[in-house]
Amino acid sequence: MLDTRARPSRAAARTAIFDFIEGWYNLHRLHSSLGYRSPVEYETALAA
Repeated sequence: MLDTRARPSRAAARTAIFDFIEGWYNLHRLHSSLGYRSPVEYETALAA
């Protein structure tokens, strides 16, 4: 996300930021409310 590409519009920049947050940060960050597991690990455990 730290690239220096100019975005053609504010909406494109907002979409790029959203994709970064949803695609990396929330999938890997440990959450205390999930027993210090990532959301992916938590959902995998629920599905099993």
